[in-house]
Amino acid sequence: MAGKDYYNLLGVAKNASDKEIKQAFRKLARKYHPDVNPGDKSAEEKFKQISEAYEVLSDDKKRKKYDQFGDQWQYADQYARSGGQKAGYQTYDFSDIFGGGGQSQSYRYGGDDLGSIFGDLFGTGRSQREATPKHVKDIESAIEVTLEEAFSGATRLFTIQDSKPCQTCHGTGRVHRIPCSTCGGTGTHATEKRIEVKIPAGVKTGSRIRIAGQGREGYGSTGDLYLAVTVKPHSVFERQENDLLVNIDVPLATAVLGGEVKVPTLKGKLALKIPPETQNGRVFRLTGQGMPALGKDTRGDIKAKVNIVIPTNLSEEEKQLFSKLKKLRDS
Repeated sequence: MAGKDYYNLLGVAKNASDKEIKQAFRKLARKYHPDVNPGDKSAEEKFKQISEAYEVLSDDKKRKKYDQFGDQWQYADQYARSGGQKAGYQTYDFSDIFGGGGQSQSYRYGGDDLGSIFGDLFGTGRSQREATPKHVKDIESAIEVTLEEAFSGATRLFTIQDSKPCQTCHGTGRVHRIPCSTCGGTGTHATEKRIEVKIPAGVKTGSRIRIAGQGREGYGSTGDLYLAVTVKPHSVFERQENDLLVNIDVPLATAVLGGEVKVPTLKGKLALKIPPETQNGRVFRLTGQGMPALGKDTRGDIKAKVNIVIPTNLSEEEKQLFSKLKKLRDS
């Protein structure tokens, strides 16, 4: 970047405050970050330039030298110390960058490392050492299942938006103190994978399914995938923990005289005997016909709630019979 004006690159005045410089960089980084402009080489180059400009202008010592010596600022103290090492600077080699050999370094600019700034910009919330690959993380996702799937268990093909460590920067996000051009400084690149997920019988809304080893990949280890389950509402059944409530229509004559009705279950219909003089709203239990208990060899019940159906479109003969019944009941 020899000959380029760092202030001009960030769009700030030469007397700009640290806060103004940081705000300008954040705005430009959001605009030119490679994640926002995939495959755009010009945006990638611009991102490199503003990152270098921010590295210098956010550091008081470097900025002072830049203001005095311009694009030759790096050589201002050259050979100031014996041995030819530039005063005030540390020599960086691949052992520093990738964590081999000596102690890893955290390169900070004006009190903030680029990792934390990019975390603020893109929601990653990371602030970490450059020489440490990004931490392996579990993947949290959501899955919606039907009541039938929760009852019997099921197998689903699930698509995961994943990320893998960048092979260029080894997951550090930087190469020679500059944001990695391959991954744009994120340390990862996006991938997509499909896996087969087994839904265990008995899951309910709020259950979490853990699939070991299907999280984000890191160097030497992989996180887990966690699926937060939501069970869809059903048109017939209302789930109450492991019990299933269902409303059953019972003809008036059957409720009065007794008889038999069919009760729906998730395995088919079952016959239920209705005793004489059954009242509206009465609940009958069909033991063991409800939902399986997750991880256990037990089941809930079907709770069949009676809804007495009053006949309509009565014939004259039926009306006369009801009228006769009324007189008998009133007497």
